[in-house]
Amino acid sequence: MYPLRKNYVRRLIREAGFERVRTYGDFQETYQENEPDFFVHVAEKSVDNLNTVADEAEAYYDSDDADNFYSLIWGGEDIHVGCYEDTDDIGAAGVETVDRMAGLLSNLGSDAMVVDLGAGYGGSARRVASAHGCKVTCVNISETQNANNRAKNRQSGLDRQIHVIHGSFDDVPMPAESADVVWSQDAFLHAPDRRKVIEEAFRLLKPGGELVFTDPMQTDDVPDGVLQPVYDRLNLRDLGSMRFYREAAQDIGFEVLDQIDLVHNLRTHYDRVRQELESRRSELEQRSSAEYLNKMVVGLRNWVDAADQGHLAWGIQRFRKPA
Repeated sequence: MYPLRKNYVRRLIREAGFERVRTYGDFQETYQENEPDFFVHVAEKSVDNLNTVADEAEAYYDSDDADNFYSLIWGGEDIHVGCYEDTDDIGAAGVETVDRMAGLLSNLGSDAMVVDLGAGYGGSARRVASAHGCKVTCVNISETQNANNRAKNRQSGLDRQIHVIHGSFDDVPMPAESADVVWSQDAFLHAPDRRKVIEEAFRLLKPGGELVFTDPMQTDDVPDGVLQPVYDRLNLRDLGSMRFYREAAQDIGFEVLDQIDLVHNLRTHYDRVRQELESRRSELEQRSSAEYLNKMVVGLRNWVDAADQGHLAWGIQRFRKPA
């Protein structure tokens, strides 16, 4: 059953009324998108009972609408915010963010173990593993993205360096003090308890290990109510802030090394994605629903407007667990 047939079956299941469809193939670890032995589709009739932010995030990123949109706009590599000082290409800007983050780390050698929380399609893991020779464990809640990640790792010859596991980044199925680096890009905003994610990163790190991450945030002094359109689009109560992460990290025991303000890139990023969506609308409509795309345009404009009003923050943060 080839990918075209897989997507056809998933579409039929959704048209029959099922709201969430998870697709598994070749017992995951040996999954080959182009040469599968079989696919197993697990469908849920209703997701009205989703009672956690993590459940909602999983359902969203597992959806065909989201997967098709992100795969087309980002090329199936990354879905994080890029740095646009030297390019207006979304993919190239995403790579620049990865390289900047990696360049800050003091312990990213060939013997390092990196844990990528909310790894998405695994583009950052592949970039870091190939450039530095380290091993990476990708922890991600979307099995749709995980399958894509595994296939790309195999195609890149990196499947022995990169391990992909299904899980939530606030409860990682790995032992304490097993990582030299904990890495994350634009994922913590989806956590129901962001402090718990920082605590989990601290648990995972070896003494002297570093947490490096980016996250779309609100400013420290954002007025009440002004970001409600952004919250509503993502089903969030709020966003983190530089002050929140700094104070939480210090309280947990981290040393704060960097909080680099790069918020101008957040605004540019969401505007570039909106431009790309609108310029490729007809192509996207062959793969994602009109309803999804209309909501995405509104959501992207909300991000741009909030950035223009000075209510958002974004940048690279780096914390160290004391040796």
